[in-house]
Amino acid sequence: MTIEVRPASVFGDVRTLLGPKSPDSNVCWCLSHRIPSKLNNELRGTARGEYVAELCREQPPPGVLAHDGGEPVGWAAVAPRSHTSFAHSRRIPHVDDLPVWSLWCVRVRPGHRKKGISHALIAGAVEFARAQGAPAVEAYPLDNGDAKVDLTMAYAGIRKNFERAGFAHAADTTSVLAGHPRILMRLDLR
Repeated sequence: MTIEVRPASVFGDVRTLLGPKSPDSNVCWCLSHRIPSKLNNELRGTARGEYVAELCREQPPPGVLAHDGGEPVGWAAVAPRSHTSFAHSRRIPHVDDLPVWSLWCVRVRPGHRKKGISHALIAGAVEFARAQGAPAVEAYPLDNGDAKVDLTMAYAGIRKNFERAGFAHAADTTSVLAGHPRILMRLDLR
């Protein structure tokens, strides 16, 4: 298995990772933290996928995809924090005024988990942000210790995976997801 991580500029591959079985469904499409809540609530059904298709045509694209051969097997959302809802979050603090990038969603397709793909996605997202000039990357993973995490809510990642990638605890938050506190972790790229 050779995992290649590259920018998420091919919408069909992004749809494979994030899209619903039914095009009319109102699934997240990883927009919940990317766009203002008013717009997120207004986009319904196929309009959500159309919005993501447009994001895939922009520079930089909305994140990175992991491929095993030619098959898309993982997704990570990464963008400047100033372009996300984390810019105005009351629960996730700002550590300083550095124009950091946020890495807030890591998803691996069923059938491909437990193969190191999430580690490749984190590393690939960091390299993507570095190539865009990011001075640092932040993540907001679950601080779950050894407790199991519901896979539906594991999109934020877990602390030990970010520690393994070189991220350090930068601040506590008041955010809780799936019963676990979230922490702010940062990797300085300067």
